[in-house]
Amino acid sequence: MISDTSNARSGKIAQRLPPWIRVRLRADGHFSKVHATLRAGGLHTVCEGARCPNKLECYNRGTATVMILGDTCTRRCRFCAVRGGVPHPVDPSEPAQVVEMARTLGLRYVVVTSVTRDDLPDGGAGLFAETIMRLKRLEGVTVEVLTPDFLGNRRQVETVLAAGPHVFNHNLETVRRLQADVRPQADYDRSLQVLRIAAAWRPKLIVKSGLMVGLGETDDELMAALADLRSADCRSLTLGQYLAPTPRHWPVARFVPPEQFEHYRRCALGLGFLAVTAGPLVRSSYQADKAFAEARMMGDGL
Repeated sequence: MISDTSNARSGKIAQRLPPWIRVRLRADGHFSKVHATLRAGGLHTVCEGARCPNKLECYNRGTATVMILGDTCTRRCRFCAVRGGVPHPVDPSEPAQVVEMARTLGLRYVVVTSVTRDDLPDGGAGLFAETIMRLKRLEGVTVEVLTPDFLGNRRQVETVLAAGPHVFNHNLETVRRLQADVRPQADYDRSLQVLRIAAAWRPKLIVKSGLMVGLGETDDELMAALADLRSADCRSLTLGQYLAPTPRHWPVARFVPPEQFEHYRRCALGLGFLAVTAGPLVRSSYQADKAFAEARMMGDGL
């Protein structure tokens, strides 16, 4: 079965989507096992929390992006579907549950993300670190983290880095001009600084970021953001179409066709990115294992 969108939208909204925004709604492959394993462990995923359009594809492949630190974010970014509000206390068993999920599913590449927890003294960095270290005890497992900005706190960023993730991802999300409106509790330069801290870490790891298009940016502004990411020594990149989760969220300003995403991809590679995943339905952790392999190959063993 094929639908214009995976989100629960009204028919009127769905009809306005262009033909290239189409998501397969067939649950086959490993879907049932992934879904059951996540439920049994009481784990949250960004696939569900952020209403990712690739949820079924990734579950069918036997993968999911697990979300730690609960499912309630202390921020309210205007593009994001993750629930905002007052979070519950941190569940200290989450790292063990993530490891059990990875073991049960036989995962070799695990992406760990979180809600933003500005309410915590360490922003949740300690739980990130414990999750990474536990996962790395599993033989042959590669770990990618997609973190919040930790309010720019160097010590907290370095707590995560010291645990030894193979990929450190923090999303810039949008161009400089739109930051204050789209993610008012974040900051463009702060996000770039987080990426710089990661890029300077030794032993060296792959630093990754992501941008959405269709929020109202111009192509010149997008190219400037790509140049800023490269100046922060970001080496891996995702570019995807912004889709408003509900009519209450930031409106979509434009739908970018696949051929334009290919143009952006070539421009990014020309700036020196090692791996660029770009397309209308691309999200931060979409085919992350393939991007990692490409970045390693192009980076001569990074």
